[in-house]
Amino acid sequence: MRRHNIRIPLILVTVLVALWLSPVPARSGQADLKTFTGEVTDTICAKTGSHGVMMAKMPSMGRDKETCTKQCTEIGAKYVLYDDASKAVYTLDDQAKAKTFAGRKVRVAGTLEGNNIRVKDVEALG
Repeated sequence: MRRHNIRIPLILVTVLVALWLSPVPARSGQADLKTFTGEVTDTICAKTGSHGVMMAKMPSMGRDKETCTKQCTEIGAKYVLYDDASKAVYTLDDQAKAKTFAGRKVRVAGTLEGNNIRVKDVEALG
């Protein structure tokens, strides 16, 4: 009977160690990776799909998309990706990377969570 009492804990420990050491397949983030195209703009100008309104209202916004976008973010707007074809607006989690492409057409690789893109890479188009 005494031998039986030793076997159960030994078997239990062996099974637990085996489970702990067994590889667990990691979920690949690549499966969720998508590509989005559009213009890096700001939350203010994205509402109308144009920089024209802001540039007409406030001469300090400049006369080009890049300057207008950067000026809008200085007054509190956030960088977003505006898809003109679908009129969709996506927030971008990496504001520093977005700033580099302000006012430009881009291709963004990332994962979509709600209406937010977790940016992996941004590439300028044309």
